[in-house]
Amino acid sequence: MKVKSYEVCWFLTLALLSVLPGTSYTILWQSSFSCGGPLQSNTLQIIISGLPADILPEARATKPTGTVPFILSRFSSYTGKRKKKKKMKLGKVEFCHFLQLIALFLCFSGMSQAELSRSRSKPYFQSGRSRTKRSWVWNQFFVLEEYMGSDPLYVGKLHSDVDKGDGAIKYILSGEGASSIFIIDENTGDIHATKRLDREEQAYYTLRAQALDRLTNKPVEPESEFVIKIQDINDNEPKFLDGPYTAGVPEMSPVGTSVVQVTATDADDPTYGNSARVVYSILQGQPYFSVEPKTGVIKTALPNMDREAKDQYLLVIQAKDMVGQNGGLSGTTSVTVTLTDVNDNPPRFPRRSYQYNVPESLPVASVVARIKAADADIGANAEMEYKIVDGDGLGIFKISVDKDTQEGIITIQKDLDFEAKTSYTLRIEAANKDADPRFLSLGPFSDTTTVKIIVEDVDEPPVFSSPLYPMEVSEATQVGNIIGTVTAHDPDSSNSPVRYSIDRNTDLERYFNIDANSGVITTAKSLDRETNAVHNITVLAMESQNPSQVGRGYVAITILDINDNAPEFAMEYETTVCENAQPGQVIQKISAVDRDEPSNGHQFYFSLTTDATNNHNFSLKDNKDNTASVLTRRNGFRRQEQSVYYLPIFIVDSGSPSLSSTNTLTIRVCDCDADGVAQTCNAEAYVLPAGLSTGALIAILACVLTLLVLILLIVTMRRRKKEPLIFDEERDIRENIVRYDDEGGGEEDTEAFDMAALRNLNVIRDTKTRRDVTPEIQFLSRPTFKSIPDNVIFREFIWERLKEADVDPCAPPYDSLQTYAFEGNGSVAESLSSLDSISSNSDQNYDYLSDWGPRFKRLADMYGTGPDSLYS
Repeated sequence: MKVKSYEVCWFLTLALLSVLPGTSYTILWQSSFSCGGPLQSNTLQIIISGLPADILPEARATKPTGTVPFILSRFSSYTGKRKKKKKMKLGKVEFCHFLQLIALFLCFSGMSQAELSRSRSKPYFQSGRSRTKRSWVWNQFFVLEEYMGSDPLYVGKLHSDVDKGDGAIKYILSGEGASSIFIIDENTGDIHATKRLDREEQAYYTLRAQALDRLTNKPVEPESEFVIKIQDINDNEPKFLDGPYTAGVPEMSPVGTSVVQVTATDADDPTYGNSARVVYSILQGQPYFSVEPKTGVIKTALPNMDREAKDQYLLVIQAKDMVGQNGGLSGTTSVTVTLTDVNDNPPRFPRRSYQYNVPESLPVASVVARIKAADADIGANAEMEYKIVDGDGLGIFKISVDKDTQEGIITIQKDLDFEAKTSYTLRIEAANKDADPRFLSLGPFSDTTTVKIIVEDVDEPPVFSSPLYPMEVSEATQVGNIIGTVTAHDPDSSNSPVRYSIDRNTDLERYFNIDANSGVITTAKSLDRETNAVHNITVLAMESQNPSQVGRGYVAITILDINDNAPEFAMEYETTVCENAQPGQVIQKISAVDRDEPSNGHQFYFSLTTDATNNHNFSLKDNKDNTASVLTRRNGFRRQEQSVYYLPIFIVDSGSPSLSSTNTLTIRVCDCDADGVAQTCNAEAYVLPAGLSTGALIAILACVLTLLVLILLIVTMRRRKKEPLIFDEERDIRENIVRYDDEGGGEEDTEAFDMAALRNLNVIRDTKTRRDVTPEIQFLSRPTFKSIPDNVIFREFIWERLKEADVDPCAPPYDSLQTYAFEGNGSVAESLSSLDSISSNSDQNYDYLSDWGPRFKRLADMYGTGPDSLYS
């Protein structure tokens, strides 16, 4: 076998690396193949472990040991049939020389570092002699996860330079997983893993190793810490932690519109190999959507996807590790994509024309018809606007939109009249409320249709020429005078005659009448404006041919005022004059009222009557403002002389003709204080100086009322009915004779009276107590006697009835005769009937029956012994 020069170079390089104290190296060889094709590339990777961190400061320290793993070199080659893509990153010979230089550098650096370490370490004393600290030596400490073998997995070897191989050194292991996961051969220092390890659960374990003297069990080396790293394998598939996904994208979106991004995570080590490098692909949903392999962004792949054709798509997205190569693990998720609506469909009426029939009596604001333009869009994109663009019913009808159903609602704005116009034609347009400029090229987003409305004739009630008739009449008008006239006509083509009447619910007092044919309104009673100034009445007009058709007109009759009420005092005045009043003092100001309402307002004139003009006590002054003042003419008023004065006042109004009235003002003389305030106005105050106070009067009234109540209670107690001695509600009827003209029904009558109550000896009656006598005394007070005849049955019967009478509360409280119709339980002579005597062998003689008279003739003929008596 021919050995190439660069292979010898690699071997020498590795030999140099092996002599470095405390270091180890790992050689990784990876081959890549194309899908079903030849070898594409080879990769050689040499990893050196255990180098001090200060040798390669740019290296990344990943463990707490103070050492770093260092990728010494990577050699890659690409082979295959494709000549153009053949590639060599570094020549083999050049790479070999590079390795030699690196190895020599590391050797010298490692030796100097070891010397430095020994110079810094403290001397270690054992058995009375001193020595310098030696370094640990072990192989690499990398363990593959998920090892499934039956034997423990070999991890590495610990070895101390003190160990001469004679078994005097014992190795022990402590730290994470010691004894439970990792075990060490105390003789050789070999470390094994006893359990399956999972890097995703724990990526590395930190342990401590120590070499002990087997005899003395004392350490021969200081305790050293090292790390066992778990090397990753591809044992976890990518997972979509946020799936399944839902997303939306507008319909008609261009190709490449982003929909949603999906993300898959892989629990494998992303820094080692391709186990965690994920690529995305779409398994379901093509050709409508695509996914970016690296980012997981889902995009539209087809243009003009229409929501009205299909509004929802279900995608299945796969995430595969190992950069999607064969052998990689994969996971999937579902993505539900909904196409959201855009305004890409114009409204369209399903019909070009519509026709509706409506009666002419339909009231204003009533709905005539509902029309709707179809729009395949939804939501705000389907909102409509309707308007009447043409036709002869622009002022008669209007159209609005129903916000819930998007229908156009046609309603009436004015009353319809068949006799005036029988049909209307409307041109109605429907348009989208908000049009999308992107789709205006598809056509106008509006549509029109024609609506024809046919007015149907109905029998309408009579219509008045005016909705309200205002009328005026003087309250002095005579009964029967004409006030005014109302007119109504039948709007139908038949023009039926109309009859008038007044709705008496609006004219309860029947002040007015109306002529049934002409509609002339007249007065029926005298009118009084002060009682009711305006009369609002309703006039009914009905068709002669169809009285059910009734129209209503409204009449407002205003009563005009005349001067028919005289003025009078505005109120009841309580006028007083003080005993110490001075002459010319005003003691009262009066005014007047008039129930009439003249057009120019009231004007009243006040004066004293002719009889009172010359009185020496009081005078009257007209203030010319519809008021007057009463003044005193003298002083020295005394209650003992005269306590009350009456002053007649004459009041005249300004009406035409004017009316007047005389009103009397009552003036009392009072004792006043210094300020002129009346104190006492009673003349009897001097006669009864020691009068009773109000409290005393109230006390006297209270006493009188108390006596009246006592007398009423006494009378009530005396008239109160005494309670009966027996608890029965029925009154005791003793010596009253009650006659009943009632004949019994004979022995066959079992409804009138129950005979079993007399014949039953064992009847149990309810025991009732007497109010006045206790049962024990009653039994002792009743004398016993022997029943006659002396028969046990009769004696028991009478004794039972006697006990019942003693305890019966309804029985009278005195001795009385009790009669019982009891015949006994039977007779030894059996029946006493003679009906069967004719057939018996009895030799009894019944000839005496013929001697008893004609009443017994029939019996004598039946039972007689004569030869001619049997069939006579």
